[in-house]
Amino acid sequence: MAERRPRSRRSIENAWLVTGPLALIAVFCSSVLALVARPVVGEWLTTLGMLAVMVAAAMPTINIVVRRQALGLLLAEIPLVVAFYLLPPLSVVLAYTVATLIVQIRRKLAPVKFWFNIVLAAAGTSLAETVLLALPEPDGVGPATWGTLFLATSVHTLVTQAAVVAVIAVVQGWQAGRQLIRSSPPILLAGIINVVIGLLILITLVTNPWSIVLLAAFALALVLVYRSYTQFLRQHRTLADLYQLTRAMTESGHDGTLVDALLGRVRGLMQAEYATLWLPAQGRHPEFLLTAREDDTGLLDVAVTPAELRERALREARMVAVGARLRGEPDLRACLRAERVKDVIILPLRSGQVVIGTLEVANRLGDPNHFTADDIPVFETVAAHAAVALENSRLVDRLRHDAYHDALTKLPNRRRITAALDEAVKIRAPGEVVAVLLFDVDGLRQVNETLGHAAGDKVLAEVADRLRSCAPSAALVGRAGGDEFVVTLRLENVEAAVELAGTLREQIRDEMVFDPLTLDVDTAVGVAVHPDHGSDAATLLQRVDLAAMAAKSVPGNVQVFSPALESPSLHRLGLAGDLRRALDEGEVQVYFQPKVTLRDRRLVGVECLARWEHQTHGAVAPEDFVAVAEHTGQLGRLTELVLREGLRRSRDWSHAEQPLAVSVNLAARTLTDRDFPERVRELLTEYGVPPHRLTFEIRESGVLDGTDRPIPTLRRLRDLGVRLSLDDFGTGATSLAYLRRLPVHEVKVDRAFVQGMATDPGDLAIVNAVVTLSQQFGLTVVAEGVESELTLELLQDIGCEIGQGFLFSRPLPYERLAAWFSAQAEPDAVGILDLPRLRAVT
Repeated sequence: MAERRPRSRRSIENAWLVTGPLALIAVFCSSVLALVARPVVGEWLTTLGMLAVMVAAAMPTINIVVRRQALGLLLAEIPLVVAFYLLPPLSVVLAYTVATLIVQIRRKLAPVKFWFNIVLAAAGTSLAETVLLALPEPDGVGPATWGTLFLATSVHTLVTQAAVVAVIAVVQGWQAGRQLIRSSPPILLAGIINVVIGLLILITLVTNPWSIVLLAAFALALVLVYRSYTQFLRQHRTLADLYQLTRAMTESGHDGTLVDALLGRVRGLMQAEYATLWLPAQGRHPEFLLTAREDDTGLLDVAVTPAELRERALREARMVAVGARLRGEPDLRACLRAERVKDVIILPLRSGQVVIGTLEVANRLGDPNHFTADDIPVFETVAAHAAVALENSRLVDRLRHDAYHDALTKLPNRRRITAALDEAVKIRAPGEVVAVLLFDVDGLRQVNETLGHAAGDKVLAEVADRLRSCAPSAALVGRAGGDEFVVTLRLENVEAAVELAGTLREQIRDEMVFDPLTLDVDTAVGVAVHPDHGSDAATLLQRVDLAAMAAKSVPGNVQVFSPALESPSLHRLGLAGDLRRALDEGEVQVYFQPKVTLRDRRLVGVECLARWEHQTHGAVAPEDFVAVAEHTGQLGRLTELVLREGLRRSRDWSHAEQPLAVSVNLAARTLTDRDFPERVRELLTEYGVPPHRLTFEIRESGVLDGTDRPIPTLRRLRDLGVRLSLDDFGTGATSLAYLRRLPVHEVKVDRAFVQGMATDPGDLAIVNAVVTLSQQFGLTVVAEGVESELTLELLQDIGCEIGQGFLFSRPLPYERLAAWFSAQAEPDAVGILDLPRLRAVT
């Protein structure tokens, strides 16, 4: 990232616009005093004594930083009151001006500020002496003298304050001047207190000159007390600022304002002109450099710190501190001088043993002020908190990115696509439509079954790359799930969407080589547009999916959605006769999905799932053919087919000394069949399977149908010894308290909550509540839809016992399940009485 030095808003040389008039005032008033006052100068010994006292009083400075300038509250008014009474006018002007000169030489200020302070001292004292000359001559140290000296000193204080406001307004702008005016009351109050103290000292000295010894001792004691107080106050303020900084970083860590809160408060805490955060490029994170500057409300993408210092701190993983009070290597100090930087502290930010960037401050505010060794521990504490906050922020970003992107293809997932579509359809653009194109990859199942899922993943990744490179730059390309990809963008009309769909299909259609095979990648494309085919994202995605299914059987494999495609009754009516034939000819197959203990990943059972591959329509969704079976009287045959296959496989696994429980889904209609429990008993006896190895899963909606009709059947099944599971729990209206009335042994948490618990605190809270209360009722909890290691860890943490999902395995036919089981199980971990342990579940 290229760096450039920030430009100052105004030149400090403009201060001469105020210094010049002040010099004229000093010359004029001094000339008047030389001509009118008698005597003009006094004894040199007394004058030198007052000079020494003024220098001593001006050395301790109470600094107040206003923007980039440091204002000093001096104690010089105290000896000035005494000097007004004891010395002639020009002696006072000379002594105060010389004292100021000595102090400014010691502080090594810039020439412009140096001469401004000298001229201001001369102008203020000469003008005050001119006012004092016009007043009656003091007689003693009575009240009249108090008023005269108070008025003269007040003129000096007001002139000084007005000149400082003017020069800051000229250099930094009227806003800075107004800010200083608002901070003037404490400064003026301090001046009044100094005058009062000076009058008391004057009265004491006039009454008894030897009291100077006591006054000196008292002043020394005050200096020591003030030092202790300022040190305590600085520590207290530092602790308060650290607390506020930590709190601000915590509150802003998840809303994208962390850097603003961090840099602004670091700059204020360290009283620095600049605070910079630099994070070099790392992984998917680009290089990052931002700077907070005094009197700038926003952040700058530049830094005054030399890049070689920053890179050295990163390379050597150690602090780099250079300045007048910090010393540093000669070459580093020369580098700072070349960039006109006063001092700098650079600290590496660590994440464990790795340095992820640097945090730096430059230019302590106020010319006489510099960073010291005492500032380093404070800054190290800040850097440690900042590193943790930044890493947490990046972790949240990664989790948020993973929640909205597909892990395999790195494309936006269905959730991100839905959100983007919801935003797109809210904006009505005349003459445009929001087009949704769904690409369904053909033949992926055959690739998975023939070459394995690794080859299928390569096909999906290649299709994603081709689609991403061919799609228009304004399009959002995402993976909707499985073998489906979505492209959405604004186009002129439906015809333009169809044309783009055909163009993209031809561009991504090409050979893909897998040794020793070469595959042809082809897709069927569905098209839907807003507002013609839907007014929200869910409707558009549903209808474009129907269009993609229909596209498989049309020439050109591109189909626009039409209402005729959305007639499930007609579709299911066409399947009714085919289902009866499929049951007769054994086309309906039973797949098995493993159920695994989450703590030690042991295989404890399988869920039996019916699958139907239609000769014309391809894979038929289970909810479609189950609905057809219910309406055509085939539900009993379908349920018995799945139940027989499950019991047969359970018997075979028992004979192989690998006993596994099987789960079978029951429809709501089956629970009203009074003869069903007796039929289950007969099948258990026929296959010789113990009842406790059979679990019936009942959907929540099937149990809570407004009546108690399912309860007798459930109780009879429980009395047989069969286990009962409440499936998809949480999606209906069943309360946890209602579980106590149901004769169930197990609760299955719906996959929608499980899949969202890693990114949605609400879903996590729901799953946690279900697990906790279900366990209190003595129920086993099974989590559906476990698809990531993070979800697995969260389920383990809240005490969930069993899970199933794509993380462990998809539903598999028996032959592939046996091969999968052999590949996953550890031979030495499978005994006669032991359940098989999974070696690697990914």
